[in-house]
Amino acid sequence: MTAFHTALAVTLLLLATLMGLGLNLQLSGRTPDHRQQGRQRGPPRRVHHVLYFLVTLGTLASGTLALFSHLVWWPFVPPLALLLGMSRTRPGTPAHWRLALLTSVVCGGVTWWAW
Repeated sequence: MTAFHTALAVTLLLLATLMGLGLNLQLSGRTPDHRQQGRQRGPPRRVHHVLYFLVTLGTLASGTLALFSHLVWWPFVPPLALLLGMSRTRPGTPAHWRLALLTSVVCGGVTWWAW
């Protein structure tokens, strides 16, 4: 397994964990947004942010490894743009989880295609 494939696999695993935690936060009524009244802060919020950062970094690393391995790198641009656009939506809202779902489908599709 090459470094490129390892980065893809780890990023996909982190993305699945991020989506699972986000779904758990959404269904439990908690959200990682500290600005909403009555919402809890704490470890789930921090873990959610760390996972988001790692998925974004993994997507960037996968695209960079593809570039330096003389593979097609441009399919990693849309998922990276979607990931960076997540901060434009308010956590806990339908716009946030819809964009998260779209992002995970695009990331999964690119990973499947690139594998």
